[in-house]
Amino acid sequence: MRFYRTTLLILAACLAVSACKKKEEAAPPPAPAVEVSTAPAVETPPAAVPFHVLAVDLGKGLGADKKVTDPTTTFGPKDTIYASVASEGTASGVTLRAKWTYGDAGTVVHDENLSISPTGPANTEFQISKPTPWPAGKYKVEISADGATVASKDFEIQK
Repeated sequence: MRFYRTTLLILAACLAVSACKKKEEAAPPPAPAVEVSTAPAVETPPAAVPFHVLAVDLGKGLGADKKVTDPTTTFGPKDTIYASVASEGTASGVTLRAKWTYGDAGTVVHDENLSISPTGPANTEFQISKPTPWPAGKYKVEISADGATVASKDFEIQK
């Protein structure tokens, strides 16, 4: 019986020791593998900006980019007068109109339409000239896009 008591005592001691041991925490599960794509990233194109006129500049000359090189609003009687219409945006078709008028009565000097299909920033040119001198006085150019006036510029012819 002594043998049983000793065995029982040893068994109880082993249980007590194992019960007092701190439980080891389970290791966290491995992180999921990240899949690396070798396909090229697809970029979303920027939203199309609707066509609109930014500015109208007048001058005595234009560069190759159709921008005014010699800006002024005062011209001589024999000058060619250039209008550069700066715009941005896209449209399948826009009709730009330049209506040139003289004096307070708004007598039409010249009226011209240009059809454009802009795909971004652009400059469109209009010009007027005449073989005989321009009468001195106040003038105006009015720019319309598809029938709606979008800008105007006053200018003067001096002798």
